[in-house]
Amino acid sequence: MKKILIIYTGGTIGMQHDAKGALIPFDFGQVNEQVPELNHLGCKLSHFAFDKLIDSSNVTPSFWVQLAKTIQKNYLKYDGFVILHGTDTMAYSASALSFMLENLAKPVIFTGSQLPLGAIRTDAKRNLISAVEIAAGKILVPEVCIYFSHRLFRGNRSEKFNSAMFEAFQSPNCPALANVGVHVEYNRNIIAKVSKKKLKVHTHLETNIGLFRLFPGIGDMWLQNIVTIPSLKAIVMATYGSGNAPTDPTFTKTLSSAIKRGLIVINVSQCSGGSVEQGKYETSKHLKEMGVIDGADLNAEAALTKLMVLLGQYPNDGRKVKKLMTTSLCGEMSEE
Repeated sequence: MKKILIIYTGGTIGMQHDAKGALIPFDFGQVNEQVPELNHLGCKLSHFAFDKLIDSSNVTPSFWVQLAKTIQKNYLKYDGFVILHGTDTMAYSASALSFMLENLAKPVIFTGSQLPLGAIRTDAKRNLISAVEIAAGKILVPEVCIYFSHRLFRGNRSEKFNSAMFEAFQSPNCPALANVGVHVEYNRNIIAKVSKKKLKVHTHLETNIGLFRLFPGIGDMWLQNIVTIPSLKAIVMATYGSGNAPTDPTFTKTLSSAIKRGLIVINVSQCSGGSVEQGKYETSKHLKEMGVIDGADLNAEAALTKLMVLLGQYPNDGRKVKKLMTTSLCGEMSEE
């Protein structure tokens, strides 16, 4: 019988109405009573809740460190982990953990809900039951994943795209690892292989990293103020289409000068699907020439968190960080 640890960090899924109708955190020590279906999944469940529950809008890198250390502390005791997390920054957290938990050989599945557990039409029970079933299943998925509304996604390929529907997450550049209907249908060809190496947990994150989105009319001073932020080590630049940006001489000079000073700049697309192809058009050729990193089909969440982890590991080796940013470490980008 597999042992699964449910880690409750906060979020809508763990809320219930009190006698006055207000939403308050639910005692997950009683989750088997509230969701009796969990008793029939053939696994042993344990529960752990953070002392200070957090709304996912307040998530910070220090929260990711706390979460990674919780898994590290319990790694040998359990066969899998289900993390209950608010939806707003779930994709960021899943991406971060995918890079922080190197050589992962057990499932770490994030899930949550759009409605509280006690709501009449809640999606919380379905998501929780299925996440636990997959974590304890015969088919091992040794990855950090997001399970939401019948689909299991690779965490660092996911994004929240809808705030009103139960189908809140998508993964445009990578097929679902599993689809859940009457049966759980796994896409075995793309699920990661089990690592035989010892788990290595990276808890030093470089947080002096920024993300900005290009827009028509972006002013010279706007970009200048970004790239001259004190202690800034890297930025993720969300560009148009397949990686295109203005060819305005002032824009180009400002960005080029920042790169020459040592700033790492990675190019990701504003489009949910598709890939950056620097040099395909004239409007991206200049980025390639000045040393902007081609982010291929990385999404912004993965690019940002990957930079944090790599710069935390190699703070004085920008060349290695740049090389690894173009290398798939845990399925976060498509390999040629």
